[in-house]
Parts: sequence; structure tokens; C-alpha cells
Amino acid sequence: MPEIITNPDRDRRPTNGLGRRGFLLGGAAVGGAALVAGCTSNDKGDGDKTNTRAAAGDNAAKGTQVTIGFSAPQADHGWIGAIAKNAAAQAKQFEDVTFEPVEPTNDVAAQIAAIETLITKKVSVLVVLPNDGKQLTAVARKAMAAGIPVVNVDRIFDTPLAYRTWIGGDNYGMGVSAGNFIAERLKGKSNPVIAEIAGIDSLPLTQDRSRGFKDALATAGFRVSNRVAAEFTVASGQQVTSNLLQAAPKIDAIWNHDDDQGLGVLAAIRQAKRSEFFMVGGAGSLDAMELIKTDKSVLKATVTYSPSMSASAIAIARLIGQKKGFADLVEKEVPARITLASATVTKENVDQYTSTGFRS
Repeated sequence: MPEIITNPDRDRRPTNGLGRRGFLLGGAAVGGAALVAGCTSNDKGDGDKTNTRAAAGDNAAKGTQVTIGFSAPQADHGWIGAIAKNAAAQAKQFEDVTFEPVEPTNDVAAQIAAIETLITKKVSVLVVLPNDGKQLTAVARKAMAAGIPVVNVDRIFDTPLAYRTWIGGDNYGMGVSAGNFIAERLKGKSNPVIAEIAGIDSLPLTQDRSRGFKDALATAGFRVSNRVAAEFTVASGQQVTSNLLQAAPKIDAIWNHDDDQGLGVLAAIRQAKRSEFFMVGGAGSLDAMELIKTDKSVLKATVTYSPSMSASAIAIARLIGQKKGFADLVEKEVPARITLASATVTKENVDQYTSTGFRS
């Protein structure tokens, strides 16, 4: 189950205890009838499938009309593309929701300007996945000050004053899951060479993933031997991996933070004709899961970071706009923070997770 913090006035970051995480095998859904991270659409292989779920219980009844403004980066990355598709598809599930998306952009100034137009339009609730949480904190606070609740997706704003609810993946947990899987497979091996291919180092989410990975390996008496950082793109993944493979003639295991950049990582590995190690991916793309299932590459697992969080964010925004809570919780209001679990997907359980995957 995801970690849920129910007090909207309380600021607490997710705890990082290794013991309670272990292999996090929870799905990306929050309690039963209220939330919507499951998938009802599953058109495998076409890249257009979405993860949505209709409301149930008391929340299924048509309520006050809510206009939800939505802003996210440009879909030049499989995971980001799935974020936008899931949000739009989820909004269509509700006849009492008017979906008001703005033009996606990778320019921070343009995203700020777009959000300001939504504030001017006086939308009921804002759902925002910022290009950079720190740089968009001010405009999110402006929305909150104008009485427009903000649902912050994934990349977190600098202060809880900038959002009503945050929902996102467990970045630290991703690192822990990857580290635990690698440590288990290398159990008994003396001083293994473990490499890490991170994403954008300046992002807190990348830092959290690396910290979780380091902590999990340390618990097993291992450490990261070689580390490089890419940019969550295929080209950057291929480039930094080529450099890594030249610098490390012998590797036992690799964790790559992101399955989209993993396409480039795997291309570099094939080009170098290296196969003495195994690899763990990150995010849970369909491409990665297909390779894991066939078991004919170095990729043996991936840890999930489901883009279904944007569908859940739309459902949360609707409930906030209608002043409702989650049907399965005793509390009367939507929680302040929801951290989705990170599952470890292997050949043995991959069929359970393909429905949550996305096409790179």
C-alpha cells in the first residue's frame, strides 16, 4: 500500500527505514473505492494504453462540477507521455469534471505563464507536474493564495505551502528495491563491482534514488563502485554508458534509474558486446518488461514508478474540488501526501505488472 499522510496541515517527508520496505511489492493504487491508479484499458504494445479507474461507492455519484487545470512537461519521454495520457483519460471518467490542460512545455518560464493563465481563469483545482519543483514553487503558492488548491505530482515544490496534496512515486524506495535485488543476487560475492546510471543529478528525485540504492547496498556490505549520470533520454543513456563501460572493464551489476534512457543504455551494452553483468531498470516500461520476460538480455528486473499517478491526481483533484474525502478512509478530507509503492518486477512476476507499463 502507498504511504498516506492524512493531515493536510502537516509537512512530513516519507520515512526512509530500510526494514519496512524490503522488496516493495505494493501496486500503484490507493485504498479501494476512492482512488484510481488501477488500469481498465490495456491495449498491449500500441503505446496508447492508459491507466484509469472509475470512481466507486459514494464517490461515484455525480457531484459539483469541477474544472481541473493541468500542466506537465512536454511529452518527449515515454513516462511523461504516459502521464499526460493518463490524466486526460481519467478526466473523461467523470461527467462532473471539465478538463483544462495547457500546452505542455519543457521551458520553465512558459510553464509558469501557462499556470498563471489557469489561475486567471479561476479553475477549481490545479494538477501540476512541474519541470522543476523549486522554480515553480512561487506560481503554485500564488494559486493556493488565490484559493485554488494545487495537487502536486511527482517533482515536489519547495514548501507544503505550495500544494494541497502531493502524490508521487517512492524515489528512495526505488533505490532500495534495486539495491536489495542486486544484493540478493550477489550474496556471498566478495567486493562486487556495482555500477549506477542515474538520471538528472540536479533533481531531488535522482538524489533520493541514489541515496536509497546506496543505503540498501550498505546494509548488505556492498557499495557503488562506478556512477555516471544521464538526462533521462536515450541519447544520454547511450553516451554515459559507453563511457562507463570503457572505464570499468569488469562489472557485476548495474542499476539504471530510468527505462526510457535504458534503451540507450542497452544499445551501448550491445555495441560494447558486454554481458558479464546483469542489470536492473527503473520506472517499469513495457519495453523493459518485455525484455525481462524473454530473459535474453542483461536486463533482469525493473523497479516501478508508475505514471498512473497522474490519473490518481485527477481523481484527487475532483474530490478536493467537491470537498470530499476517500471513501475507504475514516478521515473526512483527502490526505496531504501519498507515496506510491515501488515494486520489483522480475521474470517470475512480470505478467502481474505489464498492465501498468508504458511504451518508451
